Parts: sequence; C-alpha cells; structure tokens
Amino acid sequence: MGMSVTISAADAQDAEHILKLQYLCYQSEAELYGDYAIEPLTQTLDALRAELSDGYGLVARLGDEIVASVRGRVDEAGTVRISKLIVHPRMQRHGLGGRLLDAIEGHFAGDPAPTAKRFQLFTGHRSEGNLRLYRSKGYEQVAAREIGPRLTLVTLEKAA
Repeated sequence: MGMSVTISAADAQDAEHILKLQYLCYQSEAELYGDYAIEPLTQTLDALRAELSDGYGLVARLGDEIVASVRGRVDEAGTVRISKLIVHPRMQRHGLGGRLLDAIEGHFAGDPAPTAKRFQLFTGHRSEGNLRLYRSKGYEQVAAREIGPRLTLVTLEKAA
C-alpha cells in the first residue's frame, strides 16, 4: 500500500525545500517561454520566507518529502492573490494541483474571518495545463498583459 499525500500549512522550516521544488517546477515554464530569468527561478530564500510570513502557504507532503506547494495573500480590497502553485513533475496530473487550489481558497474563504471577496491568479498564455486547471476550477480571464515578445500574462479570477 502506498503513502498518501497530506496537505498542511507551510512554515519557515519548509522554505528551503519549497524553493528547491519551485526551481525544479519552473524549468518547464522557462523553457516554454525561452526565459530563464523569470521571478520564480531568481527568487531568493529570504524573499520566499518573506512571502510566507506576509501571507499564507501550503505544502503537500508524500511522507516527509514536499511534493507540491502554493502561496496566497489577501489585500485590503479582499482580493486573494494566489501564486506559485507548484507540483513535482512526477506527481503531476493526479489532481494534486486542484487539491492545493481548493485548500488555499478554503483557508481564505473560511472561518473565523472570511475576508476574501475574490480569488485571482495568473499564468503565461502558453501554459495550457495551468489554464485548463484554473478554468476547470471556475476561474475566468479578466486581463492579459504583454510582458515581452514571448510572454503574455493572463490574469484569471473568480468570486469567493
């Protein structure tokens, strides 16, 4: 019988493992867009720790190994900005990304203080797997911004 994946809040001790996983997971995005200087590949450990302390993060573990993660932060207008949803390549296409997305939404929409009015995230225009997942979870495109000749960021949103 195999181990099951558990999802829990990320803490400061997880930061280094999350950063390593982030670096692995964003290689395919960098290749897709021909840009290895994207922020997830250049983010420092201190910057990631700051993101975790200023917002909320989740990790998915298979045994002791972190195999997926997501971060979110709510602003003063009630928009939860979800970022860096990552799943280890060997764990992709098994529903783990969707489970993490549901869990981070649940955290911000739930008690004791449901401050979320909407959820928002973004991805590159050629990231079909990401776009498919987000649309299947009820997100709709609200904006697109050209970052450069090879990348347009697509912003998606849904009501909380």
